[in-house]
Amino acid sequence: MPTTLFRRGHVRTPDHPAATALVVGDDGTVAWLGDEGGASAHADGVDAVVDLDGALVLPGFVDAHAHVSHTGLGLRGVDLAGTRTVTEALDLVADAARRGRGRPVFAHGWQEQDWTGGRPMTRRELDRASAGGVVYASRVDGHSAVVSSALAAASGAADLDGWQDDGFLVRDAKNAARAAFDASRTGAQRRDDVELALRTAAAEGVVAVHECGGPLLTSADDFADVLAAGTHPHLPLTVGYWAEAVTDPEQALALVALHGARGLAGDLNVDGSIGSHTALLRADYADEPGCRGTAFRDVAGVRDHVAACAVAGVQNGFHVIGDAGIDLVLEGYEAAAALVGVDPVRASRPRLEHAEMLDAAAVRRMARLGITASVQPAFDAAWGGPEGMYAQRLGADRVPGVNPFAALAAAGVAMAFGSDAPVTPFAPWAAVRAAVNHRDPTQRVTTATAVDAHTRGGWTAAGGDGGVLRVGAPATFAAWAVTATGKDGLPLLGGGAPLPLCRLTVRGGTVLHDVH
Repeated sequence: MPTTLFRRGHVRTPDHPAATALVVGDDGTVAWLGDEGGASAHADGVDAVVDLDGALVLPGFVDAHAHVSHTGLGLRGVDLAGTRTVTEALDLVADAARRGRGRPVFAHGWQEQDWTGGRPMTRRELDRASAGGVVYASRVDGHSAVVSSALAAASGAADLDGWQDDGFLVRDAKNAARAAFDASRTGAQRRDDVELALRTAAAEGVVAVHECGGPLLTSADDFADVLAAGTHPHLPLTVGYWAEAVTDPEQALALVALHGARGLAGDLNVDGSIGSHTALLRADYADEPGCRGTAFRDVAGVRDHVAACAVAGVQNGFHVIGDAGIDLVLEGYEAAAALVGVDPVRASRPRLEHAEMLDAAAVRRMARLGITASVQPAFDAAWGGPEGMYAQRLGADRVPGVNPFAALAAAGVAMAFGSDAPVTPFAPWAAVRAAVNHRDPTQRVTTATAVDAHTRGGWTAAGGDGGVLRVGAPATFAAWAVTATGKDGLPLLGGGAPLPLCRLTVRGGTVLHDVH
């Protein structure tokens, strides 16, 4: 690897507040940090010099929750986000079906709140649009979908829990339809989707991605492809979490070894999502009286999984969103701690994905148990506020406090930011901005806190110690064109200011993305 001097930038490092330059050694680590005087002294001793032209250099972003191959599938599929009517969405599906000449169509990103009439499309409408083809149209949150009759028949979804005759599917029916659709991709197509997604992440300054797979989410081959892609030096690193529950330590160790997973966590579902009426709530949904969501496991199941993993030293965690779901999972963690001890549970680095409806008591319980909150600030930007989807589903009085980032930070709960791509795109600065400008002013955090959660927080959540630029550390960073910075040296993100533009992404000294 050539030695390289990067100079004339603004390098954010705790060791040199005025640093403008760094040298990357032939081993891919930071060999030197300093100012322009020092840079000039190093210029003749390196293989290459890169002029940063005033760019802000930060540790690379880590996306702590994503579905990589499905993100790539969505990037080459039909994007229904922003459509305003069912007819507009169906026209896009029809166009894709014609261009694909009968190949299966993946459509993603719709939510009925955006459409005139406020209803989903139906399977018969998809049948007409696709001329009887295979279509999987995923709601934006991924927890429900509408499918064509051909896909319903191929998957056996009509015989499963969660089937509706209009083609709107949740729970087992949705999982079966998604698995059948995924099986229509060849291995080569799937690997192309993985690479496309990771290159897209790198272009946004992302250097590592936490993949959330599992038997109800992806195939073992899909998971293996994502982890293999992350070993390629020109792509972001991938860290895998496999969502399968266990009941004894040996089973936990065997599953981790079988899949090459960092832990048995990620989208191991306690409940579903607010938008699909499957997040588990203490009180009825405001727009669906009598419905309180779905519990996919019970306290005993959480307890047994956590205890087995803690004894085995395997990282563990769950997907949970609703307030009753939070109650259930934390009761399970406390029961596990009573069995095997609080210290082994904390040492297993537990994490909860999404954790949207946390009250003050739940935040304190998470802090006591050492549970990391793996959260998605873009959710608040998309669905928060008094007139957003949260308010429609929950009622406006229950929205304040959803996604309580400031409360988590104040309690000392570690946070790791992610996108849940393809639910929201790889866009880390948009996530930072959403956390800084939370729709509930009491839950806003500083830019520094948000950047830390989206850089170092991701490494810490996976048991690493990256996310800081210093001599001897991996040279893993991104350089940003920024229009204005605050007193902390970080970008100003309010008042309509443009988001920083990624000019360079480097992982371990290897360039992943470069717009020079």
